Amino acid sequence: MESEPAAVHPGRGPRFEPFRALRFAPDTDLGEVTAPPYDVLSTADVSALGERSPHNIVHVDVPQAPAGMAGTDRYAAAAARLSAWCAQGVLVRDERPSLTIYRLSFVDGTGRPRELVGVLGSLEVVDEGAGRVLPHERTTPKASTDRLELTRATRTNLSPVWGLSLAGGLSAALTEPGEPVGRLRVDGVEHVVERVTDPERLARISGIVGSDVVLIADGHHRYGVARHYRDELVAAGDPAGHNGATRTLAFVGELVADQLAIDPIHRMVRGIPSHRLRAALARDFELVPAPGPTMAGGPGVVADLVRDERLLLVEDGREACWLVPRPGAFAGVRALDGAWLEHTLAGSGAVMDYQHGLAEVLQVVEQDRDTAAILIRPTSLAEIERTARDGILMPPKSTFFTPKLRTGLVLRPLDD
Repeated sequence: MESEPAAVHPGRGPRFEPFRALRFAPDTDLGEVTAPPYDVLSTADVSALGERSPHNIVHVDVPQAPAGMAGTDRYAAAAARLSAWCAQGVLVRDERPSLTIYRLSFVDGTGRPRELVGVLGSLEVVDEGAGRVLPHERTTPKASTDRLELTRATRTNLSPVWGLSLAGGLSAALTEPGEPVGRLRVDGVEHVVERVTDPERLARISGIVGSDVVLIADGHHRYGVARHYRDELVAAGDPAGHNGATRTLAFVGELVADQLAIDPIHRMVRGIPSHRLRAALARDFELVPAPGPTMAGGPGVVADLVRDERLLLVEDGREACWLVPRPGAFAGVRALDGAWLEHTLAGSGAVMDYQHGLAEVLQVVEQDRDTAAILIRPTSLAEIERTARDGILMPPKSTFFTPKLRTGLVLRPLDD
């Protein structure tokens, strides 16, 4: 388990600065050249996006090996492609340092319209445990070699970390529109980006972000790679490169309930037969027969869990039962479904994996009768903020923030 950072206090925020952004040229169809984050793309997704345009960002962000070349050369190919796009005017560098306001309008999983606003800028890379920029959950082991190799080759931040500022007033400071630089609508979400170059406004926004802690909502591994790359340059005695690597591209929004949509990441349980799983769960939960969920149930299933304060076990295809917490069973345990399950299943031999989306969960359970699913509730914003303030970490995969940010709207060369 990762070490837990010390408790933090207001007024200890990170540096957050403007930079000379690299953007697709004006009048580019951003729907053709941007993409979801690399870590949510399947191989088929990458192929489809790549076929959409020879300039889609996946050609750089998820590079493929050129024909007849070894796979390790794909990073060099990505760097060459990025350089060529700049030379050809496909990508254009801002003349002056800027911050980019990023607005997203969407309907969440419950049918509620929402508007999310944040700002893309250059966020300080701090040492682990130093405060200012904090994880909110323990991360699962994950190979970071791919992102590190890509950063080494391109010397560019291609996709942003998503941070949540605990400072009040950030949303208000972003209300006034900036200079329009792009708009697209995809999968029901409208994405709008606006450039800010006024020195006074830049200083005000940077000051707000720097006044309190930034919590990493999405992109823990990207931030870890940025820290690794910075340390690598320091060790190599590259002061010029090290200067740019002391910061990384980040989208920072305010931690406010009316903007953020958080979905649960459900637990998939393997390695234990059904009768032993139910016996382990029965220690802390009452198991009550329930109708099996259907894909058509959608957000209504999760809404029922929240309303009735319970979880749902699904196994053997669609057989299901409610998991109703027994009085006092979780005294002294964080009020998080993921923490409850870790507590209850400790020592049982159960192996937990993670899956977002009801349809995807049910597909796994139907195809693998040896896998059970436990549907859990979304983590509350209040619990997320308490996590940051208390300097403690949630279980892995406690939150799934939506909608996902588009890669390619803003790139950050490390020579800024």
